[in-house]
Amino acid sequence: MSFANILKQTDIFFELTPTQLELVASLCQERKCKAGDIIFEENAASDELYIIAQGEIDIQVDPTLVGAENTKTSGPVTIATLRRGQSFGEVALVDQGLRSASARCSANTTQLLVIPRDKLIMLCDTYPQLGYRLMRNLAADLALKIRSTDLRIREELLYGQRHTS
Repeated sequence: MSFANILKQTDIFFELTPTQLELVASLCQERKCKAGDIIFEENAASDELYIIAQGEIDIQVDPTLVGAENTKTSGPVTIATLRRGQSFGEVALVDQGLRSASARCSANTTQLLVIPRDKLIMLCDTYPQLGYRLMRNLAADLALKIRSTDLRIREELLYGQRHTS
């Protein structure tokens, strides 16, 4: 399957024209990984966006990195499992800050498309309509993820309060 066809199935590239998809596809690099491979670590520098072409990726956080020594688990906790057509690492496109979580391959024969931030931003600057659509879709994707995280936090707070009282 071509990179453009993979991108076409990804929410953040919704409503891009075939030509726009081909332009983005020209920036993609393929990365293959197997179960257990670390794509990036929490608190690492960030400058790439990832699209899952095949396989699964676990998004993990390590509570001990924020001083939560009295947690029920030791080591990373999986907060989401992403599959084909989903993206991760989007925050790197916005702020180039440190990674807020780790990404770990959870299925053999996982194939990722990797898009460097600097090249994608240059493409968006060169083609403003493409950039607008991409950033609009990116904002919607991040909003959905924030809402999902907010719901999980609320559930944990309510669940935790019921069991500590």
